[in-house]
Amino acid sequence: MNRWLLTFNAGSSSIKLGVFRLDGERASKIGHGQLDLHLTPLRLRLEIEGVASAMAIDADPAASMDKVLEQVLHQLEVGHEQGALCAVGHRVVHGGLHLARSVLLDERIEQELESLAPLAPLHQPQNLRLIRAIARLRPGLPQTASFDTAFHATQDALARRFALPRKLHDEGVLRYGFHGISYRYIASELRRRQLPEAHGNVVVAHLGNGASLCGIQNGRSVDASTGFSTLEGVPMGTRCGALDAGVLLYLLQQGMTPAALEDLLYHQSGLLGVSGVSADVRTLQQSTEPSAREALELFALRCAGEAARLATTLGGMDALVFTAGIGEHDARMRAAICARLDWLGVQLDESANAQHLECISHQASRVRVLVIPTNEEQVIADDAARLIHGSPA
Repeated sequence: MNRWLLTFNAGSSSIKLGVFRLDGERASKIGHGQLDLHLTPLRLRLEIEGVASAMAIDADPAASMDKVLEQVLHQLEVGHEQGALCAVGHRVVHGGLHLARSVLLDERIEQELESLAPLAPLHQPQNLRLIRAIARLRPGLPQTASFDTAFHATQDALARRFALPRKLHDEGVLRYGFHGISYRYIASELRRRQLPEAHGNVVVAHLGNGASLCGIQNGRSVDASTGFSTLEGVPMGTRCGALDAGVLLYLLQQGMTPAALEDLLYHQSGLLGVSGVSADVRTLQQSTEPSAREALELFALRCAGEAARLATTLGGMDALVFTAGIGEHDARMRAAICARLDWLGVQLDESANAQHLECISHQASRVRVLVIPTNEEQVIADDAARLIHGSPA
């Protein structure tokens, strides 16, 4: 009998899923899909072993995630009549202090994840709704969690500390770092491709609607742009990035409520807030509005500045790796960021960059510049396959 597993990557407006065939502890991808939550009715798009399908789901996820997922699982299981769904793996944004590696989920861990929801309000509540709905629909089906924060557990105390009273640090107010599943994949790809930079100082720029950078030394996270929450670091699609805490005090003193402040920082800021046009880099590049150009220039400036800061922490930069949607596909943004790093010895090969080749740096560049597609789904699936067989992830 064929055995297969699902991976879920839940966002605020969509749920991406991967379908994998299991052969022992080996997970091989055979399909993918996306459930668009912002459409009415909801729309599920699937492609399994080259066969594409789409269907509308007449259910409200806010009212009943069970009803939505029942239809999703039924649609998937129809195509696997001779197989058995044996696990579901989830991307979970925040694992806090104690969850520093991927785990099999149970009620105790779910409660811990719920306590961390205020630190990742765009994603953590959605993660938990999915986990609990699947537990109700398929009791006994193993579920696993791979954490965006876990890869950064190798950082030393200095990199994780805020200049706040030690009591707050001891209570968990510290820099956790995010996008760790993506960084973990890139570190493993550098090794798999036998690139010399795998054992050196590497800055990885995960640039998508959510964006961050990470300093990796010999395959381990040393420092990252993100911190206590998913707000810190470079500006993102709708998130503000690093911000003077005095701005928050000022807004609260002016009468803004915590709920309104949260909405401002998570949903109205970043590229959308600066441009007043869009959170999408592609739309901004096509816009004639000066504010759109300013938003793009600010994004490039902050990304370059963060790369330089991480190079300082690492003690040098052997390679700069671009990944995720913008990093993999936007040659203009890569060029804008690298132009601000020429003093560090970063030189692009314009032709290679335009063609999105793996190595896009000029042969005279002191820093290798690479484009490596990320694959968070594969990491989550591999973790799930190992965990359900009793091996550590």
